[in-house]
Amino acid sequence: MERREMEMEMEMEVVMEKKVERLLNRVSLVFAAIATLALLHLFSHSSLSCAPAPLPTAHRAHGRSQPQNPKPARSSPRSSCDAASREVLTPDKRFAKLRSSRSWRRRADAYAALFSSLRSPTLLSNASHVLCVSAGAGHEVAALQESGVSDVTGVDLVDFPPLVRRADPHNLPFFDDVFDIAFSSGLAGALFPTRFVAELERTVRRGGAVVLAVDRPSSAQEAEGIKALFRRSSLLEARNTTMLGSEMTLFIMKNNGKKRS
Repeated sequence: MERREMEMEMEMEVVMEKKVERLLNRVSLVFAAIATLALLHLFSHSSLSCAPAPLPTAHRAHGRSQPQNPKPARSSPRSSCDAASREVLTPDKRFAKLRSSRSWRRRADAYAALFSSLRSPTLLSNASHVLCVSAGAGHEVAALQESGVSDVTGVDLVDFPPLVRRADPHNLPFFDDVFDIAFSSGLAGALFPTRFVAELERTVRRGGAVVLAVDRPSSAQEAEGIKALFRRSSLLEARNTTMLGSEMTLFIMKNNGKKRS
């Protein structure tokens, strides 16, 4: 009897194990189905399966379908599908688009007017070798090139091809006395103003000029402090001007070649 009871208990355990196994299999199938549906949902909303945007609701008017409340084109993508559908611009096309913008032209034209006032056979001409330091996006470089000056070099801490190359304004990668004129409107952002000006002077030939465009000094003492930064140049002219609505002063310095004692 005991043996028979043991056999029955073993049979019941086997039956229970099979039931549990079948239940686990069913649960696994349910979770697998849920995971599959989730993946299909993600795939259908990914940029790999971007579908054309539905047309706006239309109504019939005189036999024609007319859109209601058309939305203006967005200036920036708001989804991966939106971004994937846009044309990827090459650097040249992106630069050409930037240069054709109204804000670019406005700033470049302001520099063009400034350089036009500096034109003279002894200061700035088409044959001049010009260095623009802290040139940013290269507005001054473009203005000079468009005015006929072919040899213009623009540098800044961040390059902006093809107008501006990367270089430290405090340690310029140029030999001594290689430029006819150096221009900068970046003195206010220089970490070491004395070193900044010394590098401008070093790269300009004797008899050449360094031109600084700075916010208009509030006092004669401030103006004297700017002139004192120059160790081998003398003041040719300090000229007040207005550029893009800001009051500026141009310090035009002639390089004498030797450091003052």
